Amino acid sequence: MKARKISAAKHHCFRRAAHFTVIISNTTPLFAFAALGRFDLLEKVHGRLVVVETVVRECEVGGSIIVPDLRFLPWIRIVAAPLQPDIRFQMLDAGERDTLAIALDQGASKVLIDERLGRNIAESYGLSVVGTLGTLLKARQLGLIAEFLPVVRQLQNAGFRYHEPLVRQLSGNVDEG
Repeated sequence: MKARKISAAKHHCFRRAAHFTVIISNTTPLFAFAALGRFDLLEKVHGRLVVVETVVRECEVGGSIIVPDLRFLPWIRIVAAPLQPDIRFQMLDAGERDTLAIALDQGASKVLIDERLGRNIAESYGLSVVGTLGTLLKARQLGLIAEFLPVVRQLQNAGFRYHEPLVRQLSGNVDEG
């Protein structure tokens, strides 16, 4: 009887865990939302994020854009970087490489990444990918921002680059095109 209760409890925990979405974020989307002064949108759209220590260090190096200290945000869980660089992702920068390695290792539901090469590689390994534009689109659909296109233009004016046909397509999805 005791063994049955334990296995039922394990089954229940597994079922609940299967519905939990794990999203692991790379650096660029964090910089983008910091540049907008709307870091809150990441939590409102995605809930909890997982960030690899390598990405935390890249955010701390910063530059003209100041990312909030990720260690003090309760909706962000920081995980250790892999002990050895994953050779499958050697063509990526350290943050992207470790983000994808941890995403695969932890069975992440999705990665938050903007760079085209990183996105393509993530998809080739079966990871679901969303980026800054997809997050902004969802924020617009949820009524968290009034307009999509002006926010994208603000990012472009701050030096972020997005494929213009994609920007037009996405703004058409929210009747702004």
